[in-house]
Amino acid sequence: MTQDPDRHAQKMAKKKAARDRIMATKTDQKGLVIVHTGKGKGKSSAAFGMIFRCIAHDMQCAVVQFIKGGMSTGERDLIMSRFSDICSFHTMGEGFTWETQDRTRDTEMAQAAWEKAKELIRDPSNKMVLLDEVNIALRYDYLDINEVVEFLTTEKPEMTHVVLTGRNAKDELIEIADLVTEMELVKHPFRSGIKAQIGVEF
Repeated sequence: MTQDPDRHAQKMAKKKAARDRIMATKTDQKGLVIVHTGKGKGKSSAAFGMIFRCIAHDMQCAVVQFIKGGMSTGERDLIMSRFSDICSFHTMGEGFTWETQDRTRDTEMAQAAWEKAKELIRDPSNKMVLLDEVNIALRYDYLDINEVVEFLTTEKPEMTHVVLTGRNAKDELIEIADLVTEMELVKHPFRSGIKAQIGVEF
């Protein structure tokens, strides 16, 4: 069905006017606490999209990976080879918990990653800090959720964005976050016997 062009233009003009009125009321700026969680794929991918957006705008930023170990990933390789002057990258984990099978070691590594994260967040020159897979460390109680929440609410610089990724985000974190996105799993190739592939998962 073809819509009348004049009618369509009038409809879009009304929509734009309404949108402009809404946008005129949105004048505040602040550093956001952003959470990407859920069972679906894309949590870290979306977060790295924001990191690359910061890089494109010449905004100092940083990444702390809480779980992923020494495995090469496209994001890390690109940032460390070409953008290390504007984005510091810290891989602090030793792999997924089911691979290490050492709770004490995993806890020590998560605590070290959190100390590095706090240092980077406290530095006002960093406009965004990504805490990749921190929700996994919180889920297994390698970190104290109350400590993390208190730090983000009392010590994070006013204009610094902090992005936290990983499944099973704690309710306490969701409560204090400004932006929460839950990735819903609809379909995944792993269930059909297809392994993680370069350019898609890493």
